[in-house]
Parts: sequence; C-alpha cells; structure tokens
Amino acid sequence: MKKLLCILPLALVLCFMVGCQDKDAMAELEEFKAQAALEEQNKALVIRYNEEMDNKNFDAVMEMLAPDYAYYFPTASTEPGTREQAIDQVKMFQNAVPDLVHNIEEIMAVGDKVIFRFIARGTNTGDIVEMGISATGEKVEVSSIVIVRIENGKIIEEWQEADMLGFMQQFGFELMPKQEK
Repeated sequence: MKKLLCILPLALVLCFMVGCQDKDAMAELEEFKAQAALEEQNKALVIRYNEEMDNKNFDAVMEMLAPDYAYYFPTASTEPGTREQAIDQVKMFQNAVPDLVHNIEEIMAVGDKVIFRFIARGTNTGDIVEMGISATGEKVEVSSIVIVRIENGKIIEEWQEADMLGFMQQFGFELMPKQEK
C-alpha cells in the first residue's frame, strides 16, 4: 500500500506534465495554423491586386491599398510614391500596352510580407508620351520582383525591381557609353 501511495503522486505529476506539454504543443500548433492561414490570405490579396490592375478596376485596387501606402520603384524615383502615383504609373504603361497582363510566376508569403515574381506581357500599340516612346506594334514583356507588406488586410508598402533596361531595349533603345565632353 505504501508503494502505491508513493507511485500514485508520481503518476499524477507525470500525467500533469504530459498534459501540459500537449496543451503547449496544441497552442503552438494553433498559432502556426493561424499564421499559415494569414499568409494564404495575404497571397490571395496580392493575386487579386494584380488581377484587378490587369482588369483596370482601379477602384478595387484603391480599396486594397492602405491610405498611407508607399510605393518604392527605384527606376522612377528614390522617394516613395503614393497610391495615386503608383496607379498613374500603371495607367501609363496600360495606355501603351492595353492588353498588359501580369503573370505571377512565383509567390510566397513570410509573416506580413508577400514576395512574388511576375512577367508582364502585352502588345505596344500606344505611345508612352511621358518617356518619349512611340508605339511599335510589337509584343513586349518585362519581369519584376515585388515585395509587398500587408497590414490589417491592406497593402501598406510595395517595393518593385523591374528589368527596365530589357524593357527599353524592346522599344529600340540601346545602352551606350557616356560621351566625353
């Protein structure tokens, strides 16, 4: 009987320890599942964002962007642009390439960021007046890598690096050395 009284508390302590570990593991698993679900929602938002741009549904795009959204596109400026400036830039390219479509080649989410690579393709049937480029009637494409940060279901920041040299070469531009003065 004495052995039983000694073993019983040890068994209870052991059960309690195992039970607590299971609760901790379950809490950790639930946290992991919640994070994975949020990352999937963020990826879906980015996919929809690109689809709405391709469909020229800029009201929907504006709804997806936070009011204090910042757009970083070093090719255009070292200063971040507003959501209105970002949409104006998209419209400029869509006027030049009306059938422009963003094909997302890869996408991944990590925490509050979504990283994706796309190739935008279309036919250049309009001028890019802002850049002094005349329509060529040719198929064009440009690849980009984008990092988007999402906060409260809205895109708050976007960083884009695009192959603008390759894009400009499709319009007949050449890279030339600087002329000496």
